[in-house]
This record gives sequence, C-alpha cells and structure tokens, in this order.
Amino acid sequence: MATLPFLQGDYVRRDFTPDRLRGFDAVVFAAGNDMRHLPTSENAEELLIRANVEGIPRFARAAREAGVKRMVQIGSAYPQATPELVKDSPYLRSRHLACEGARAEGQAGFDVISVNPSFMVGGVPGLPSYFLDPYFEWALGLVEAPLYAPTGGTNFMSYRSLSQAIEGALLRGEPGKAYLVGDETLSVADYLNLFFEAVGNPVRLEARDEEHPVFPSHTMVQGRGNWIRYEPDAEEAALLGYDRNDVANGVAEALAAFKTTHVKGSLLTNG
Repeated sequence: MATLPFLQGDYVRRDFTPDRLRGFDAVVFAAGNDMRHLPTSENAEELLIRANVEGIPRFARAAREAGVKRMVQIGSAYPQATPELVKDSPYLRSRHLACEGARAEGQAGFDVISVNPSFMVGGVPGLPSYFLDPYFEWALGLVEAPLYAPTGGTNFMSYRSLSQAIEGALLRGEPGKAYLVGDETLSVADYLNLFFEAVGNPVRLEARDEEHPVFPSHTMVQGRGNWIRYEPDAEEAALLGYDRNDVANGVAEALAAFKTTHVKGSLLTNG
C-alpha cells in the first residue's frame, strides 16, 4: 500500500467530496470506527453515529457522484451473525446501519458490496497492533499476567483470508450483497494458545470464567463465557475465493510484524 498514491482526509469531517474522489474506478472502505477510535472526551454513541451511521453512507454517496463504479465496504460479522445482539449495543447497531446505509447508496453503474469479517488476526511489518501485540508480550513473559484464558469463543479470520475475500468482492461480488465471511470458530483459550505456541512457550492456557487483563471482557461483543458460532456459506466463500483454516498462519504473520516493531536482539530465541 505504501507505493500507492495517498489522498489524506477525514471522512467523518466530510473531507472526501465528489471532486476529490473523481478518477477512481473502485474503493475499498475499511475506515469504520470501533472502540479503538473513541476518545474519552466525546460521547461514544454520538461519535459512532457520526462516523458509521452517517459518515459511511455519505462517503458512498460522494463516491457514486464522483463516478466510482464499485465500492466494497468492510463492516463487522457480528450484526449479521448475531442480530439479537444489535438492539442493546450502540456499537453493533452503528455497524449494522452503516452496512445497510452504504449498500442503499448503490444504483445502476455504482455497485456497493459489504464484506463483514469476524475477529481478525495478522500483521503488517512495521505497524504495531493495538490488539495483538499484548498477546505476544504476555506469551514472551515481557509483561506479567495470569496464565489462563477467559471462557467463551468466536469465529476468527486471518488478514490474508480477508484480503482475498475483499479482492473476490471487488471482482465477482453481487451488487448490494452483504457477505458474512469468517474462518475458524475457536475458544478464546485455543486462540490465545496459538500465540504461546508461535513464540515457543510450552504453557497451555485453560479457560476460566474470570476477567483477564490481556484479553478483557469488553473485547468480546457476545460477553465473556458466550460463543459466536457460524460457518460461512460455502458457495459465497468459493465465489470470493478466500483461504480457510488460516488462523494459525495469521498468528505467524502477526509475530513477524511484532518482531519488526517491538523485539530487539535476544528477546526472541526461538525464531
């Protein structure tokens, strides 16, 4: 991506007008806001409404008016996989309405497709990860934390699989379609054990129904101890053309990225 032209702007502040978007054939929109983007000085629900509910469909409208032919909007699996959670979650509601609103802007000559992934894992060399780096710091013993995992589980997906799904949506996706994508449904314990295995730490975490400082309950939209289980539609997965059973590879990719940004010299001895 570093080799591509860079057009700076803030879509929430309406920086991307039709004039600025002219000349692009397609757009992949991956800037929806989640809990990482919420400053403590602002009302979270109001910001989610501005950023997701209002901002994303407005961006799609500007792209359509600019003559863009195709847009893939990256959303979240949870409103589609567990619609019963949307009512009581301002965050999930904002993601649901963004997905609906963006696709509603589609018309003849402007296709909008949504790709809704689950809990993501992977890495970009040189780019720190707010979510994943603490797991490696814990597995390496660089931070102290109790050796157990919270109960519950969800569907996980690698960056590579999602990238393939996005490419498939750009090339072959049905206009107006929302694709629920994902890979492996794992317990939180099995998922976190992949990070210990990746750094060569033989510890095996067991599940415990307690709050954990490295994997806090607020990162589980379904709540600690609960599961989000789903299997992507086989025909849709084949159409989009993304790899399955790739979560462990995603952890390995995350470790490679972690090494480039956080670990010096002898801190890693097993790779």
